[in-house]
Amino acid sequence: MASEIRLAFAHPSERAVATAGDTPRDRISLRDHIVEAEIGAFQAERGITQRLRFNVVVEVAPFTGTIDDDVDRILSYDSVTEAIAFELAAERLNLLETLAERIAERILLEPQALRAFVRIEKLDRGPGALGVEIVRARKDVAAHLNALAEDAASARPHPRVVYLSNDAIAHPDLGHWIDALVADGAPVILTTGLPAAAPLETGHHMTQRRVDLLAIEQNAWRLAARDLRCKVVATRTELDWAMKNGQTCVWAPSKIVLDATEPPRVSPRDTVALSAWFAGEIEAAELLVVGESLPESAPVPLRGVKTGAPLL
Repeated sequence: MASEIRLAFAHPSERAVATAGDTPRDRISLRDHIVEAEIGAFQAERGITQRLRFNVVVEVAPFTGTIDDDVDRILSYDSVTEAIAFELAAERLNLLETLAERIAERILLEPQALRAFVRIEKLDRGPGALGVEIVRARKDVAAHLNALAEDAASARPHPRVVYLSNDAIAHPDLGHWIDALVADGAPVILTTGLPAAAPLETGHHMTQRRVDLLAIEQNAWRLAARDLRCKVVATRTELDWAMKNGQTCVWAPSKIVLDATEPPRVSPRDTVALSAWFAGEIEAAELLVVGESLPESAPVPLRGVKTGAPLL
């Protein structure tokens, strides 16, 4: 009995260990994450915010391959904090139980997540902390997760991908163009071509592909240096975070191209066509090409403007 009482008040990570069974699992945890929000069924809780403390543990299947220090291969901590922020922003709730249920289900949408322990406590309703803790497993909420996954897919951001030629990168109005793109409201991902200096010639197809991709990334860093609001990103995890948080980013193509299950059929030297492939991969709203000819085809709407012309 003493052990059961101790576990009842222990951190969710201890509860996860105690109820793990014989199947080994890895765990990620979020401890003492405090957010102010309006929540509660009592009249005294309306029109004011109060502090909520979140402790979350997510069990995931052990990774059997090589992680290679690759953020796209693991469940990101951002997925947990974003689930909390999303559900708090969705609507005002009366019950912590409802909030905990929704957070757990949103976390379980992640393909790596198997089981979620969610503890939420109100810190301002008395001398102690008042809270709830729930445990939900993917197999127990599978039917509901299908509906949630459809909703999540429909809510996925559709960015504007903007290809900038070298002349556009060097143009004095670059900052004003970025101002206009950001003000339009849609997430913005900038892409570039090869730098003006020709890349190293290797004489071998596969090595040349890598060299050309790295040359594009050098140009991406040149663009980022021209406007410090632009952050170079290389992974889907970084891109997703940037789009959700209003960050303007520049695509560094090597990782996404080389890891693609259906890689582009164009040469990296055909940089506008490569950007069109990328725009399709992330379901962009459009590809805007500045200062270069449009590709023959693209999986998203295409628009071209001359260098120096208004983008929007």
